[in-house]
Amino acid sequence: MGKINVLSFAVANLIAAGEVVDRPSSVIKELTENSIDAGADRITVEIQNGGVTFMRVSDNGAGIERDDLPMAVRRHATSKIKNENDLTAIMTLGFRGEALAAIAAVSDLRIMSKTEGADSGAKVEVSGGTMLGVSDHACTKGTTVIVENLFANVPARRKFLKKDITEAMAVTAVVEKIALSHPEIAFRLIIDGNIKLDTAGDGKLLSAIYAVFGRDFSRALIEVNEKSEGIGISGYIGRPDNCKVNRNYQNFFINGRYVKSRTAQAALEQAFTSYMAPEKFPVCVLNIEINPMLVDVNVHPAKLEVKFSNEKPVFEAVYYTVRAALTKSSDRPEMREPAKTPIRASFTLRASEMQTPIKDGREEALSRRQLYADIETPKSEKKAEITAESYVNEYIKNHGSGRLDLSTVPPVNSKKEEAPKEPVRIIERGEEVSEYRIIGEVFNSYVLVERGEKMIIIDKHAAHERIIFERLKKNMQSTEIVSQILMIPLEVMLISEEVEALERYKKEVEATGFSFSCGKNTVTVTALPDGIESGAAADMLSTMAGRLLDGTGSAELTREIIFEKALYQGSCKAAIKAGREYPKGYAEQVVAELMKIPDITFCPHGRPVAMEMSKKTFDRQFKRE
Repeated sequence: MGKINVLSFAVANLIAAGEVVDRPSSVIKELTENSIDAGADRITVEIQNGGVTFMRVSDNGAGIERDDLPMAVRRHATSKIKNENDLTAIMTLGFRGEALAAIAAVSDLRIMSKTEGADSGAKVEVSGGTMLGVSDHACTKGTTVIVENLFANVPARRKFLKKDITEAMAVTAVVEKIALSHPEIAFRLIIDGNIKLDTAGDGKLLSAIYAVFGRDFSRALIEVNEKSEGIGISGYIGRPDNCKVNRNYQNFFINGRYVKSRTAQAALEQAFTSYMAPEKFPVCVLNIEINPMLVDVNVHPAKLEVKFSNEKPVFEAVYYTVRAALTKSSDRPEMREPAKTPIRASFTLRASEMQTPIKDGREEALSRRQLYADIETPKSEKKAEITAESYVNEYIKNHGSGRLDLSTVPPVNSKKEEAPKEPVRIIERGEEVSEYRIIGEVFNSYVLVERGEKMIIIDKHAAHERIIFERLKKNMQSTEIVSQILMIPLEVMLISEEVEALERYKKEVEATGFSFSCGKNTVTVTALPDGIESGAAADMLSTMAGRLLDGTGSAELTREIIFEKALYQGSCKAAIKAGREYPKGYAEQVVAELMKIPDITFCPHGRPVAMEMSKKTFDRQFKRE
């Protein structure tokens, strides 16, 4: 007797349900997307006990006709597509006709709906996949779906659910993503009787971001809106000072659908190179508008992943849009008003606040030095200070007698050498600068400047670092690519796919300064881009090959990013240091240059170069208003 069984319809339904519905949040996602496809502009989501015992999604959309209600809970029944041609240009969030059937198979389901102009509404009830009947029901235009006792008939699945609070957090995350993708819809989320989210539905993305993430987050954003080669990028990216330790705040949407896109993620993070510390991650709410025929959303059961017919234009659209926004941004962070607490509270710590747990469970008091360990303090230098004379000699030795810019001269050792009579010249730009007044310098680190109705506090090291970096980057971009020929060829071992990628894009890679030939699993390098150490060649070629393979960058862009990293590391070392005393002219020239370049707002590590505080803020603090 054969061993192959034909599964019953009920078992097949349960298996299919497992692909679409795995927890309450996936139910909410499917029901909410149905409401959006129905044209609703108000959607209310309510759950109890993490959604396990009760979920309700109500909308004011088009509604479902009475005769269609029984069909709505059947598998592969949908109003959104009719034939295979419709799959090439999907614009609705749902299209498979599986969601309601999958939910009905593992819960007790009720759908109440009324269409425009209908005399009355109707209700369909399903329990564990069994249709209980259709009846008249009094309701307003739109649809309400109630799901109870999720997985009651599938105990093996129910035991894998998390605690109620964890499931509720997952539901919240889903509703937040959908609210960000459709700011024109007013969303309300109610959990155990408490309103957790309430968006305005005014069509303004910033309003939705404010409702989801709060005031401080929404104030530290940069708007982007560009379109090139048929791909539109719009939304907001975080300022370099608004970054996180993980990618949880990265939100990408393709034609209004929330997705996880490695291509867009890589483009965003590479665009932030030299604007943010390498251990941090940028934040964003970005919508990518693209011809639906160029993207396949039918590659993942939950439709969270998409596939582009060509990754490269999408990557470049995101990268250059974000990069341009960062370059043009001239908004400096505003110093916030101090918290309204008694002054002595700032200097008093309770005993409990002076304790910190350690690995073995004991607690030890933090010393004042530990509490303020993040404050940078000057350290003694083991090596002798480099003098201006030795710096000039070294420069001429390495670069010839061309134009010399002394912006990277280290601080003068006042005990052994006289301070230069003239301040260091950084770059002459000839731009008009409005009047400002240098008030002074505090802690040998911050320069106070009065300009109009604002006081600007400048971090002299961060500002100088960015100025040097921008100059070096400009020189790099304007200089022809030069290669350094290797006397002994360098053998680089790569996997076969990487070798094939380098061979396929050999012309583009060699345009960055490399010269090489490909073997089976090796690349023989005979020339490197000028300025690249031979030890870094393998990593650089591997990085280029990887990005070329997955469409997350070009050879030229990879070279540019790697060079930028080297430039900002050098800029940091060359800039004047915080906590050290310099001749007066140094700070003056840094301030003069910064005033000419208002779009210099952050150093290459993502720290602000300056912060502003308005006169009105001072007046409020001193009760002058």
